[in-house]
Amino acid sequence: MKKFKFLKVLDGLTASSPGGSSSGGSSSGGGSGTGSGSIHPGGTAGAAGTPRDEIQETLSSDCFQICKTVRHGFPYLPTALAFDPVQKILAVGTRTGAVRILGRPGVDCYCQHESGAAVLQLQFLINENCAQAALVSAISETIISKENLITFCHLPFQSKWLYVGTERGNTHIVNIESFILSGYVIMWNKAIELSTKTHPGPVVHLSDSPRDEGKLLIGYENGTVVLWDLRSKRADLRVYYDEAIHSVGWHHEGKQFMCSHSDGSLTLWNLKSPSRPFQITIPHGKIQRDGKRPESCKPILKVEYKTCKTSEPFIIFSGGLSYDKACRRPSLTIMHGKAITVLEMDHPIVDFLTLCETPYPNEFQEPYAVVVLLEKDLIVVDLTQSNFPIFENPYPIDIHESPVTCTEYFADCPPDLIPVLYSVGAKHKKPGYSNKEWPISGGAWNLGTQTYPEIIITGHADGSIKFWDASAITLQMLYKLKSSKVFEKQKLVEGKPTAEIVEEDPFAIQMMYWCPESRIFCVAGVSAYVIVYRFSKHEVNTEIVSLEVRLQYEVEDIITPEPEIIPPFPDASSQFSSLKNLSGSTNTVACEGTMKDSIPCLSVKTRPVRMPPGYQAELVIQLVWVDGEPPQQITSLAVNSAYGLVAFGNCNGLAVVDFMQKTILLSMGTIDLYGSSDPYQRQPRSPRKNKQFTADNFCMRGLSNFYPDLTKRIRTSYQSLTELTDSPVSLELERCKSPTSDHVNGHCTSPTSQTCSSGKRLSSADVMKSNRRGPGRPPFRKAQSAACMEISLPVTTEENRENTFSRSRSSSVSSIDKESKEAITALYFMETFARKNDSILSPCLWVGTGLGMVLIISLNLPATEELRQTEPVMVSPSGTVLTLKGAVLTFSCLDCMGALIHPPYEVWRDPNCIDDGEKTRKRKLVMHSPSSSQDMGDHQFAVTCSEKQAKVFSLPSQTCLYVHNITETSFLLRADVVTLCNSICLACFCANGHIMTMSLPSLRPLLDVNYLPVTDMRIARTFCFTNEGQALYLSSPTEIQRLTYSQEMCDNLQDMLGDLFTPVETPEAQTRGFLKGLFGGSGQAFDREELFGEASAGKASRSLAQHIPGSGGIEGMKGAAGGAIGDLARARLALDERGQRLGELDEKTASMMASAEAFSKHAHEFLWEQW
Repeated sequence: MKKFKFLKVLDGLTASSPGGSSSGGSSSGGGSGTGSGSIHPGGTAGAAGTPRDEIQETLSSDCFQICKTVRHGFPYLPTALAFDPVQKILAVGTRTGAVRILGRPGVDCYCQHESGAAVLQLQFLINENCAQAALVSAISETIISKENLITFCHLPFQSKWLYVGTERGNTHIVNIESFILSGYVIMWNKAIELSTKTHPGPVVHLSDSPRDEGKLLIGYENGTVVLWDLRSKRADLRVYYDEAIHSVGWHHEGKQFMCSHSDGSLTLWNLKSPSRPFQITIPHGKIQRDGKRPESCKPILKVEYKTCKTSEPFIIFSGGLSYDKACRRPSLTIMHGKAITVLEMDHPIVDFLTLCETPYPNEFQEPYAVVVLLEKDLIVVDLTQSNFPIFENPYPIDIHESPVTCTEYFADCPPDLIPVLYSVGAKHKKPGYSNKEWPISGGAWNLGTQTYPEIIITGHADGSIKFWDASAITLQMLYKLKSSKVFEKQKLVEGKPTAEIVEEDPFAIQMMYWCPESRIFCVAGVSAYVIVYRFSKHEVNTEIVSLEVRLQYEVEDIITPEPEIIPPFPDASSQFSSLKNLSGSTNTVACEGTMKDSIPCLSVKTRPVRMPPGYQAELVIQLVWVDGEPPQQITSLAVNSAYGLVAFGNCNGLAVVDFMQKTILLSMGTIDLYGSSDPYQRQPRSPRKNKQFTADNFCMRGLSNFYPDLTKRIRTSYQSLTELTDSPVSLELERCKSPTSDHVNGHCTSPTSQTCSSGKRLSSADVMKSNRRGPGRPPFRKAQSAACMEISLPVTTEENRENTFSRSRSSSVSSIDKESKEAITALYFMETFARKNDSILSPCLWVGTGLGMVLIISLNLPATEELRQTEPVMVSPSGTVLTLKGAVLTFSCLDCMGALIHPPYEVWRDPNCIDDGEKTRKRKLVMHSPSSSQDMGDHQFAVTCSEKQAKVFSLPSQTCLYVHNITETSFLLRADVVTLCNSICLACFCANGHIMTMSLPSLRPLLDVNYLPVTDMRIARTFCFTNEGQALYLSSPTEIQRLTYSQEMCDNLQDMLGDLFTPVETPEAQTRGFLKGLFGGSGQAFDREELFGEASAGKASRSLAQHIPGSGGIEGMKGAAGGAIGDLARARLALDERGQRLGELDEKTASMMASAEAFSKHAHEFLWEQW
């Protein structure tokens, strides 16, 4: 288990005399790369006095601790499967060395091998402590011989000796309690006949005979099967077949066994006649015309032979289909008597297991279900019904049904949300599932002390959005929304240009914004669209209203050394020029062969659409093509239900839309937002030279133009490219690179590696193709998901040059050109002071940019609710500009007492409800205002955080009270103001893997832990914080990892986690009749300890294998699996079972003695009569 080094900062370490500024303590751990934080309590905040004397911060470093809580989803890259028939728990091994153990819903355990090597096979110690089972189940891969690799393992029921087959054909025996290799070895050359000249190949099967535990069946790859007598150390019989063997299955009586082969055949062998197969079948083979043997089929990779007391046996196998059906999907075949049922799967089959009623191999198996492990799914088939239905899977393993592109996490939601979402989502469930209970029902789940509701929202590449109930560290899907239903299906016509900017996954979700109180939900997609949803319990049939926004800003190419005088604001009429007709028609100006202009990327449905209960589309907003240039993808999004406004921005500018009146209020370039307050005095571009490339240089589109939240998700500094020369290549590099593009050491770290024009990495050969591309070609190739993005994030020392806010700005034309496009990276609606001289609060929109600028947009709303429906909302920049270092990530607002001020919202009301009266139809707004106490003065604290530093401003004076330089050598990926322990803090996740928290408003460092290095884009895109000290990220393309940074939750985590092991008595074996025991098998007891122990078998060679002890051992795993009460219960049960077994042994001994005496008496009488 990874150990973390916690950096705890003493409370008051940064305190000093109120009169001067004090240097903050360093927030960097060893090699963390975080910078020092300086705190400046300078300036005044109106009549408030010194804030430090007024606000008592209650959070301390003792309130924080990092701990993983639970992992949800489907195991990534599964390789193996195991089941405990007594405990009824399932284990899945993966290619990454992980083991997931699953029980009843809510019982989920995750283990990880330190080596990270793939798990080849799993073996449970049936009805033993689950911690032991998990440890031993993975040992089949982790014990690797120095000579060869392990190929197969077998652990007999109630045995501690593990049979291990190797690649060289030898079989070794390992004690699983001590992990000591026995000296007993079955060498391949002794198992086969001496006359055999070829090596039999690796061991592919091992199992003991159900009839006699002293007989071991060994299957070799070349078709040889040997029944080895462990006592006499010789082969009892050998069978040979001319096709390779993949698996072997015993009949429960131990007289027959079945093999599956590479030609799609099944052979049944009888121990009495091993010279040839008792039966040969090719289930899916066609009979040849000449009547000879059926044609060969695909290999049968695994077969299981399970018997029933009241019916024909089940023969279940995977593979074996005919070669002439190449397009058929992977299948599982169930043969029951004369009936053959083929179950086709959506994904390749990795492994399968038949669940049986008894753990004893020498009894009727009575199979009742089949667990099928697919590459991307887990299916359980009900064998008790003739149509073999599948069980409804209660696990959240369909997270990756479509690749996850973004996530949001909400803790402490309104309590009525989960039942409401579940009620509308339950109507969409598919029928046809088995009516039996889920068979994997082991373990016990504890509710714990955590009672607040939690919801996780995932956005996907196909445009779907899933809402999950994440309360009490469980996960269950509540509701699924498909955003693609508002658009027409795209028809691909050869030779005609398309307006799409992505050829694949055009509906992929980039960003989501949800207001739980008002139930307003908004999404932004990869095709530059925004959809506003309202929640309704009633079905409605209506037309979808859509708007088109023209958001493109380019500085004119004027040759002049003088600065261009930018007017404060553009003509107001231009803001409404792109308003779309509310009927839904599209103003298509472009036609085939002409330059695209004023057309959107997707077509909204114009006919009335039936919308089921749940989230229903209120408004669709699309950015349009401008002069042949595609719309840039959306990088920031915010919605406010009380104002009725939605705001979004990209690298070109900002748009504000009134979704109540369906009008565009603002569509303005980022530079225009400054007006005369632009601190950079940008100059126009010089004439561009010819765009020529060399093989060693290529232009790439950064994350700011392809994925949402730009630097909010992932970003590296572009300092290494600021010293460019005025060469053509430099000009093109700078033109294509946005202010937040991701270049480190001269290499782009964008996951898409795309250019501004062609959407792919350019070499010298690609440049000519890109120059020939017409304006109608899509600039992007594919909308990648967060699950498939991988990047490298080195930390450069060149960023140490970034010591001032100027970011080493060059006077070159390329640097000016770079600054001309400034992306919008953060948006936040709040009631605050827009200007320095304001004395009353007013609605505002805070805007953060990629250059670290904070702009405040004033919102002038109509005075009454009646006027709000008719009068326009006035939106205008206030002229206020604040600065930070690095791209802005987040905003928040505190009142004069340091309490968090939530944005105002509208209380939810059903927009389609016709039964309510007129009073309920009116909007009810909840306005959050500062504390009413006038003694503290009328002021607020504005919390701003960028990728480099955090600042707290006093409003309305706009005085910077506190500054903390979070990092100098790295950058933040995510920052959120969250509540914890009835207080608030700023939580940050850094690209170097550090999780940090700071107090508010003083920005004292409270936690700095090197938790998770960001090795790929997936983590950066999906990491998010929420209230109550919780966070999550996508740990693999199919799994969500949840964690906590709260000390309180870490202390209570054991009570919340379920127990894998529950006290269950092992079922008794069926009583065998005296004659059946006498003539049906070996009456000699088989003592493995005597046979394999060191006393008789000797020690194994030291060069054969290496014993690597675990970090925790068995006892440590026991402690992790259950609490003290569970341990006591298990110990008590073990003592009871031991005493019971001893009593049963005495009774059986006495019974055997009586039976022996009776047999002797009857034999004596029989002989006397014969004589």
